[in-house]
Amino acid sequence: MTMWLILGALCLVAVAFAIWPLYRDSGHLPPVLAAVIVLVVGSSAALYLYIGQPGVPSGAGAAPDVGEMVNSLSERLAENPDDIQGWLILGRSQQALQQYDEAIVSFERALQLDKGQNAQTLLALAIALMEQQGGEMTDRSSSLFESALALESNNANALFYGGGAAARRGDVSLAADRWEILLGLNAPDEIQALLQRKINEWRGLPPVEDFDFTTPVAIDPAVADGPIVVINISLSEEAISVLPADATVFVIARAPGQPSPPIAVARRQLADFPTLVGLSDRDAMIPNRKLSSFAEFEIVARATVSGQPIAQSGDWSGSLIVSANSGQTIDLLIDQKIP
Repeated sequence: MTMWLILGALCLVAVAFAIWPLYRDSGHLPPVLAAVIVLVVGSSAALYLYIGQPGVPSGAGAAPDVGEMVNSLSERLAENPDDIQGWLILGRSQQALQQYDEAIVSFERALQLDKGQNAQTLLALAIALMEQQGGEMTDRSSSLFESALALESNNANALFYGGGAAARRGDVSLAADRWEILLGLNAPDEIQALLQRKINEWRGLPPVEDFDFTTPVAIDPAVADGPIVVINISLSEEAISVLPADATVFVIARAPGQPSPPIAVARRQLADFPTLVGLSDRDAMIPNRKLSSFAEFEIVARATVSGQPIAQSGDWSGSLIVSANSGQTIDLLIDQKIP
């Protein structure tokens, strides 16, 4: 047990050091907090299981020294320098010990071995570079976050830090795009208000109040079980001929003249089309912006190969303005290719 207490203490120190600069700037804990905790605790446990002796009983003199364990792994890697997993475990363990220079060297080695094709390695190195600078983002970190996003476009850590990197460069529109995707990935309740507040700031929209996202949203029983709008969505022959069957289709309701943030979003697979899609208050992106509170809204259906809700070249879409009180099924054709 002594060993785990030592590791736990190291974890708390490392986590506090890593998140303080972000907490200081925003006044809130960042959405990557849980991921950082898992990364640090998990890496410490992985190191112990990788080279330690889990069966050794606890007690005075029984717990192996963490530094000795790191040295032991370093010796193993000297004999087997192509062990990518070993380099990652070593780097994360060095992070836990706040040995950021050494961690960067380990992650650089892992990055070289996997040829930059592992988003987790890219993120680990980028975060270590930030920790080395006291939490400040560097140009290299920013570049690594972009590379991680290119490999895993829906990676929560990459989206969070990638949004910060875009804002740092002055591209607040891209920063808002990325954090909107993060919101759509069911970000933890306690940080949704923070994300939305920054998104509105970047979009030049009115500030968002601090809502209690842990309290269930009150939905009018009259609309809770039924759709507010039903759309009969089909695709043109040209769109069908070029889009793969596994393409994703996003059905988005948004306020006319205010495309972001969306009011409600549903996701379907192209193989299911043509089909009827119903949107209700249960599809709302933000609890206080219920679909039933809008007299009219714009419906956008976008078929995308990338799987991202943000429009990209090669996507196909269709849109129209509908009344919430029409009571009719709306026909919508996806027939416009985005250049």
